[in-house]
Amino acid sequence: MTDLASNPPASRVTTGRVIVWTLAALIGLTLMFAPFLFTDVRSQQVAARICVFIVLAASYDLLIGYTGIVSFAHTMFFGLGAYGAAIALKAMGGGWAAIALGGAGGIAAAIVLAFLIGVLSLRVKAIFFAMVTLAAASVMMVLASQFSGLTGGEDGIVYTTPDLFKPATRLLVDADGGVIKLFGVSLNGKIAAYYFVFLISLALFWFLLRIVRSPLGTVLEAIRENEMRAEALGYRVVAYRTAVFIIAAIVAALAGLLWAVWLKYTGPDSVLSFDIMIDILLMVVIGGMGTMYGAVIGVALMSLAQYYLKDIMEVAASATANVPVLPQMLNPDRWLLWLGILFILLVYFFPAGIAGTLMKKGGQK
Repeated sequence: MTDLASNPPASRVTTGRVIVWTLAALIGLTLMFAPFLFTDVRSQQVAARICVFIVLAASYDLLIGYTGIVSFAHTMFFGLGAYGAAIALKAMGGGWAAIALGGAGGIAAAIVLAFLIGVLSLRVKAIFFAMVTLAAASVMMVLASQFSGLTGGEDGIVYTTPDLFKPATRLLVDADGGVIKLFGVSLNGKIAAYYFVFLISLALFWFLLRIVRSPLGTVLEAIRENEMRAEALGYRVVAYRTAVFIIAAIVAALAGLLWAVWLKYTGPDSVLSFDIMIDILLMVVIGGMGTMYGAVIGVALMSLAQYYLKDIMEVAASATANVPVLPQMLNPDRWLLWLGILFILLVYFFPAGIAGTLMKKGGQK
């Protein structure tokens, strides 16, 4: 019914698969202990972003990698979850009820829009569906910018979160009333906020893994490989594609909620920007479409490059100050040029993405 080579049985352990698992596990362990390994604010921000975007990229991989659905509306669902939580937190104050109510509202809106887009558009050819989703995302971006009374417009919304997540909150105190430290790091509200993001992201990623390893995942791959054959075998292709579109939208909305709680700010540029959609697509392509673990690798690599490539180039430019031309080429202002070169090299040497190529070389195909 379908070519299962891209998602082989768990019993077929190969060298490539072990390498991918090891890379994903190392990234996961680093994220688990990030607050204790990297104590500066910037590093914790990067770690939290990686957690959220792993979920976002993995949910997009469920669409494009496993089902063959090309959508440009994924950030729209991400934004709905974030704005739902942000609007509720702004109106009701920084409480758990606001997060629950706002998150439920954002998820409900994502479900309705995903259902409408799926039912009305998934019957058409892929390019036309992609254009419909692009138009929907653009409309949502305009609405978020124009309805300033509700969304804060271009300025966005600033709000408070539960007291548990405030930096001044002491999670554990000693006999003298001072905050307890673990490995020299104070156990405060910032740690609680990070592990709130980390643990829910981990649960959502596990949920997506369960989907792709279930019979539903096999049907989705069959639809991707040969839609007409899947239809002939009795599978209602539009129903399955709509269902997976809704599932991906729900997970993206939950990722948006986590991002909103972590940032304590939500605006069009932070959750609805088309640049975010491009980043998600690049992360999935770099990691490897249809591998799920590739999302972990792609997000980590892309995020580190975006945040630290300029710093590396600045050090390299200083170290080669006496070499002709090279310092100018390594000027930190040209970091996008080198990011593009890095992407081209990755695509050249890993044509199926890092995870996908390693699995093929490991003997899976």
